[in-house]
Amino acid sequence: MTLKQLTFPLFALIVLSSCSSTKNAGNEELYKHTWELEYITGTRIAFDGLFPDKKPYLNFEKSTNMVTGNAGCNGYSSDYKLKGNSLTFGEKGISTMMYCGEGEQQFLNMLKKINSYSIDKDGKLNLWMDEVPMMRFYKKQ
Repeated sequence: MTLKQLTFPLFALIVLSSCSSTKNAGNEELYKHTWELEYITGTRIAFDGLFPDKKPYLNFEKSTNMVTGNAGCNGYSSDYKLKGNSLTFGEKGISTMMYCGEGEQQFLNMLKKINSYSIDKDGKLNLWMDEVPMMRFYKKQ
């Protein structure tokens, strides 16, 4: 084989492997961490203004298909469905009902729109609505 014949297959392999590293991280990574929100799209209020005291976080429970955590003010739980990189959240379960500003409601409304996820090369969890990244979480220590 000549160098010219090897160039295209090598280039295609590099492109395909780089794409898969951001969109197909494997489901097991979801269950190993508490994920704290660091970005949410579509808000008119600055992120720190939405969540001045506590940032939302999620914990995925594999055995029960439940996600638990905090929505920025009140506790949160919901069922979820996961198949490959497809991810959807059910209705919010029972929680406390304190009012702490607009951030919590925006977070909960955004979760209803999510239909997939990815874990990027930096290890951050991205929640997507179709092809648009809506929220980004980091691994909380």
